[in-house]
Formats: sequence, C-alpha cells, structure tokens
Amino acid sequence: MKGRFITFEGGEGAGKSTQIQYLAEALRALGHDVVMTREPGGSPGAEAVRHVLLSGAAEEFGVRMEAILFAAARSDHVEELIRPAVEAGKIVLCDRFMDSSRVYQGVTGNLEPEFVTALERVAINGMVPDLTIILDLPAEVGLARAAARAGSGNPDRYEKEALSIHEKRREAFLEIAQKEPERCKVVDANQPADSIAQTIEKLAMEKLAIEQPAIERQAVSKLPDEPPKRKSPRKKSSAKAASSDITAEPQ
Repeated sequence: MKGRFITFEGGEGAGKSTQIQYLAEALRALGHDVVMTREPGGSPGAEAVRHVLLSGAAEEFGVRMEAILFAAARSDHVEELIRPAVEAGKIVLCDRFMDSSRVYQGVTGNLEPEFVTALERVAINGMVPDLTIILDLPAEVGLARAAARAGSGNPDRYEKEALSIHEKRREAFLEIAQKEPERCKVVDANQPADSIAQTIEKLAMEKLAIEQPAIERQAVSKLPDEPPKRKSPRKKSSAKAASSDITAEPQ
C-alpha cells in the first residue's frame, strides 16, 4: 500500500512542530507507521546544509544562492527519506516543504516566479504533498511565541526580520491555499493547541480516508500562554471518504 505525505506550513511560531507530534500520535494509535521530518534538513545531506541556511552564513551571497541551497537540500531529503518512506507505505509528516520556498525565497525574496518554479520542479521531482496544513495566525503573535521558545538564545536567520515581512509571508501562504484548495487547508493557529490538533486530525482522516476513533492525546510541549486543555471523549466517525492522490502542480 502506498503511504501518504503531509506537510505543515506557516509563519514563525505557528506551532508546526507541536501539531506534527499530535498528529503522529493519533495516526500511530491507529497502527500507522509514521515518519516525522523537517526542512531544511531531514536527511544527512540536507542537515549539512541546514546550519548554513539558518545561521545566515549564506545570506551575504544573496537570496538566489539561498534558494539553490534550499533546493539542493530538498532534493536530497526527497530522494533519501520522503519518497522511500511513502513507497514503503509510511505516512510522512514534514515541517515545511515547497510552499516555504515559494513564500520565503519567492515572495519576500523577490525572486522571479519562473526561477522558483524551475527549482521546485527539480527539487521535488513529482513528490507533491497529499495534504498541506497551513497554520495561520498574526505575525506578531507568532514572533512572540518564537521568542518565548528561544528564551535567551539568538533568533535564527528569519525570526529576526521585520514584522512587515512576516505579515507579507502570512498573506502569501493564504494566497497559496486559495489557489490550491484541494491540497492546502488553512487552520486557525491562534487558539489552544489541543483544539488545533482536533481540527488537523479531522482534516487528515478525511483526506487519507482513515476512520477516526476516540483517542486520548498525551501532552506534548505546550505553546506559550496556552490555557490548560480539557480532555473530552470524541465520537467515532463512521464516514469514509474515497482516498485519492493529489496531483496539483506546485522551503
């Protein structure tokens, strides 16, 4: 059986890592083999590039060079980890993928759309996500969360940028979702993490045609200022949607 590929997108501090953990837990409770990964990184070759990108070491060479490095890392990630896992019947959950490059290097990096599209085509080599969850919240809220998460550490290459740039990225993610509604689903990330997780779980079960039983979710790291979550049983859903591979053309 072919596996599935689900990506999580959104601005800084949107809670992507937390929500990936929640969804992985729910899917594993149903007996699925789940692989959690991230970008930039996820494979040995891609991890070697990750520090260069997030530290800002490549910034002096311009956004075009950064985009090429992201594409090289993504190609290695796809061929060494994502594609083999999906072909083995696993469900891959990835923190950022091609839409981040469209937004960060394309929209706010002011690269030509044709250049970004060409890099994407080579990097993903047909590995388009079956489902993309876009976690949406005001940039100011997301940056505050990211700062709280980092504590006394230094912000990365992107977290230190101006608020107006982050808001422009938010708008760009929403525009992608509007253009590709079958693949991309927008989720309000400005609410308690457990509520967000329930929404994402429902979207994933519908897209992947998985019956959803009542699952008690274990606590994982909470987002800053998140109110205590209430545990409540959820009803089983008997609805089964027909599964399909998303083939919409596409960090």
